[in-house]
Amino acid sequence: MATCMDEGVDPTDMCQSMVERVARSKQLSAVTEPGILSLFEDWLEELDDEVVSFVKRTGSMDPVDLAKGCGLSQSGADFLISKLKREGKL
Repeated sequence: MATCMDEGVDPTDMCQSMVERVARSKQLSAVTEPGILSLFEDWLEELDDEVVSFVKRTGSMDPVDLAKGCGLSQSGADFLISKLKREGKL
């Protein structure tokens, strides 16, 4: 089972705008180095899995709980919860 990040790093702050742009723009996908985009997508999928695992384990979708439990900022936790709900994963 995946565990939440222990480093206290909130990578969602660094990539939130990139995720939104990729979702909105096929042009960005066309000009982005395929290897980098693939690594980013893999990393984001792992982060999604960690959040889903946390929610299943704790029963909480509260952004404050998620932020504390996974070492994310509250805005990063909000973003991931919203994203996963839109995708039907939560």
